[in-house]
Amino acid sequence: MERALLRGVEGVKKTILHGGTGDLPKFVTGTKVTFHFRTLLCDTEQTVVDDSRKVGVPMELLIGNMFKLEIWEILLTSMRIGEVAQFWCDITPLDDMIFYVFLSLSLHLRRIADGKDPVDWHVHTCGIANMFAYHSLGYPDLDELQKEPQPLIFVLELLKVDQPSEYTRESWALSDEERMKAVPILHGQGNKLFKLGRYEEATNKYREAIICLKNVQTKEKAWEAPWLKLEKMFHTLTLNYCQCLLRLGQYYEVLEHTTDIITHHPGVLKAYYLRAKAHMEVWNEAEAKQDFQKVLELDPTMAKTVRNDLQLLCMRMEEKREEERLKFKGIFIGQRTTPSSDWQVAPPLGEPPTKHVEYSTGIKSKAHNECK
Repeated sequence: MERALLRGVEGVKKTILHGGTGDLPKFVTGTKVTFHFRTLLCDTEQTVVDDSRKVGVPMELLIGNMFKLEIWEILLTSMRIGEVAQFWCDITPLDDMIFYVFLSLSLHLRRIADGKDPVDWHVHTCGIANMFAYHSLGYPDLDELQKEPQPLIFVLELLKVDQPSEYTRESWALSDEERMKAVPILHGQGNKLFKLGRYEEATNKYREAIICLKNVQTKEKAWEAPWLKLEKMFHTLTLNYCQCLLRLGQYYEVLEHTTDIITHHPGVLKAYYLRAKAHMEVWNEAEAKQDFQKVLELDPTMAKTVRNDLQLLCMRMEEKREEERLKFKGIFIGQRTTPSSDWQVAPPLGEPPTKHVEYSTGIKSKAHNECK
């Protein structure tokens, strides 16, 4: 194994685990780099924190087009195609940058693995300005690392290098100006597809618009005016996305997205309404009624709509209860059996039996068998 300090980068030691092929690729602005990564702790066991192979999707990075990921560019641009290298990174001289980049990547990688994130993972790798706005990351080990940063080991495998002219740029690869121009176009296309009942296609348009917005928003300071403006646009698109999911029967994903909006921004009426509708579909009667009540508090003019939804909810719950009653009744009847041939007639009252008489339903218990 070839070990060396990485030139020009203090606190980073590189170890080549498997040599690559060919010459060092040409890395210019806009070059797309595809790679797998594994993150290890610097403990005796070298605990694996994250592994992109477990998700099954390699990471993609554009040289010169990422936010606060210069260190990742430096690591990758020192590699040849097919090379596997281990980088020991001491966060101290890098002002915690590497560590917080890792947390950003780790958080989104896990959300994808858990099926919680509807968006592409480039959203979170493009910036970390407000990833800690809500304190807890939702994973105890990451929360612990956030409290006590420490050196990390990154194992990178360079899979592919595409020059700017060799690939078609996706939304995540656009400039911020191009992204903001694309958002209203994608939004409008999604709305048209929704009206045509083409919900799957509409979700793709809304999702792409969300990716564009989030890539821009991550570069803004949380809760300041530009960030809040983008957040409002993000909510509109996410709720449209949820409307499609309702039509597609993805009720639990609707519950997750609407709850996330309500948790961080209570008072968004449409989020409560869509969550109430999703609760209806999964038979959460109390939760649905609670959300419908909140809709009325926020907008009394919704009274007629809410009243109709509540009537539908009550009717459906009654139908479900009747269905369950008949179902359990059928189970109970099915369990009743007629007396089997094992039954014996007891003697008349007052007359002792001439021999030992067993009373049985024909089903011997475990204890009975053991006594035998």
